[in-house]
Amino acid sequence: MKFFASIVAFAAIQLASAGIIEKRASVNDVATVGYATLNGGTTGGSGGTQTTVTTLAALTSAVTGDAKKIVIISGTITGNTVVRVGSNTSILGRPGSSLNGVGLRVLEESNVIIRNVKISKVLAEAGDALGIQSAHQVWIDHADLSSDRDHDKDFYDGLLDITHGCTGVTVTNSKLYTHWKGSLVGHSDSNGSEDTPITVTYANNWWFNLNSRTPSFRFGHGHIFNNVFDDNNDGINTRDGAQLLVENNVWTGTDKPIYQTDGGFAVARGNDFGGAANSAPVGTFTNAPYSYSLLAVGSVRSSVTSSAGQTLTF
Repeated sequence: MKFFASIVAFAAIQLASAGIIEKRASVNDVATVGYATLNGGTTGGSGGTQTTVTTLAALTSAVTGDAKKIVIISGTITGNTVVRVGSNTSILGRPGSSLNGVGLRVLEESNVIIRNVKISKVLAEAGDALGIQSAHQVWIDHADLSSDRDHDKDFYDGLLDITHGCTGVTVTNSKLYTHWKGSLVGHSDSNGSEDTPITVTYANNWWFNLNSRTPSFRFGHGHIFNNVFDDNNDGINTRDGAQLLVENNVWTGTDKPIYQTDGGFAVARGNDFGGAANSAPVGTFTNAPYSYSLLAVGSVRSSVTSSAGQTLTF
């Protein structure tokens, strides 16, 4: 009997690692990776009231305010708008749920978790799919962000923009794909006084079929490790004095996996550039200010592609 139970457990682990069954998570999970673990950590709405929403009006109401709260998205919610998210909030998507044309914005807030949320086709007139601005301690995990490339590059805005001096942001286990503008960090070339403090971690994400911004990083510090980049027109663009630490990532389909514009820098080690080369000058950011575990570069693809995106069950 014990042998049989062991076989079942082993099979479940193998299926989960292959993405065939969903991985269970808790509504009270807190950030355990990257910059979101610093400065007191990122706990979102852990321990707060719990609400399930199925309409745009209910979502908009449920995520406002600074009280601790857990908001669970069920079903498909459609619209043409961006919903403002308050502090001390966890937004979780049930398997199969989605926001169609509805983005989320964390503006001048802190301690926010967004997990297992699928967002698609947010029009530029509304804003980014996920917009993090002047915010602190934010964890994005298992997000699924996309649109299409059937329109011009300005029909939609960014999938995930992190701007205006954000600190303590971690993006993990997410898919960003089939879109023009992936992820912009830093508002503009002239915004260094505000954006230089930026700190962002990208770990275990899958980026594919994007035109640019994978990511584009101005100013600040970024740690980018164990990501997969497939068939993107562009690579990581380090800009305007940004200091990046880029470790054990995998690329296919681009001839400039890491490059610089206007004085950006990168320390790159352990990466598989798919036959291309890093052209960014070496920077000074050699050690992240937190503990973390690197996957061996040969294991990155299978691990990331099997688990990234909306694969959790709450």
